[in-house]
Amino acid sequence: MGLFLGLGIGGVVLLAASLVFDGVLEGVFDGALDGLFDGWLSLPVIAGFVSMLGFTGAIVLGSTGLGQAAAATAGALAGAGAGWATYGFSRALQRDGDGSAPHQADLVGSAGRVVTAIPADGYGEVLLSLGGQPLKYAATADAPIERGAEIWVTATPSTTSVSVRAVTR
Repeated sequence: MGLFLGLGIGGVVLLAASLVFDGVLEGVFDGALDGLFDGWLSLPVIAGFVSMLGFTGAIVLGSTGLGQAAAATAGALAGAGAGWATYGFSRALQRDGDGSAPHQADLVGSAGRVVTAIPADGYGEVLLSLGGQPLKYAATADAPIERGAEIWVTATPSTTSVSVRAVTR
């Protein structure tokens, strides 16, 4: 029982160490281990396997009379499942979009609100959202638009201004 509990606790400690010292082990050997700790041999996957092996083995050994071989087999199966789940979760977390920042041109087609009325021959202000952040832009329109009206961005002539039209419903 002590061996299984030691493996379980050791796996949790290894997981904590992999979170605290992320990437340190790869740099210790000057790149000799590049790629070794990616994927299936990553420290979180190994930690998940070892801790699940230990804790499941201890539970099987303590709650049944099957013996150490059955406890080790059940622990290895549970550990393999935990390692597979950890690998899948880490891959899902690492999958991201293309990582590019939003651009001014991304505003075309977005909706917003007028915060300062837009005259027919001048600038007003609109509140838009770019990359989830609310931003205020100078705005022009072909016709006057009152404060509070919903607008649609038709063009981005500069980095600080947009051309808009009123949304009619």
